Amino acid sequence: MNKEESKRVQVSFSEKQWKLIEKLKGEMGVSDAEVVRNVVIPWLSEKSFISTSIKKEKM
Repeated sequence: MNKEESKRVQVSFSEKQWKLIEKLKGEMGVSDAEVVRNVVIPWLSEKSFISTSIKKEKM
């Protein structure tokens, strides 16, 4: 993904949330951004947001 195709966002996490994210480093990514992205994308897929969005685009 190049910079033209990506969007930067700033998010805030509680201390407990951040500790969970830090524990996932190495397993779900190397950088903070990579870990957060690798948590969010599967969650969106699990909740059917991705497939619903694709279906709407095809209509």
